[in-house]
Amino acid sequence: MGVGDFFMKHMVLLTLIFLTFGLYANQSDRLVMPSTEENNYPFSDAVKVGNLLFMSGMVGSDETIGDLVIETHDIFKQMKAVLAAYDLSFVDVVKCTVFLDDVGEWGKFNSVYTQYFKKPYPARSALGADGLALGASLELECIAEFK
Repeated sequence: MGVGDFFMKHMVLLTLIFLTFGLYANQSDRLVMPSTEENNYPFSDAVKVGNLLFMSGMVGSDETIGDLVIETHDIFKQMKAVLAAYDLSFVDVVKCTVFLDDVGEWGKFNSVYTQYFKKPYPARSALGADGLALGASLELECIAEFK
């Protein structure tokens, strides 16, 4: 078997593996989660550019919206799934932007936030926002770095 045959055989095998796990179909630079696809939302959940992963703003599910603490845990569960799709974790997150419907609930939000992020924390911007998508109490978008 020549070098070209060996290379082609392994490329076919890798392509089959990617197709089996859905990585090739999703294009590894853009991720659309099943719930986003089901709801036909016009965005990707994450986009990889260079060594950065930009995650779209996440809100809680219908079942969790209305209770900021439960909603925040739900968002971090979603974020964990997006990060895992790229073999990343919360330690790889370098920047977050937080939109809170009620700025009086910063303390509640931070009590959950610090359960997922440890010192040194990612850089963060935070602001009050009215009229978040789906009636959410908060929206969280983050950027992670591939090391």
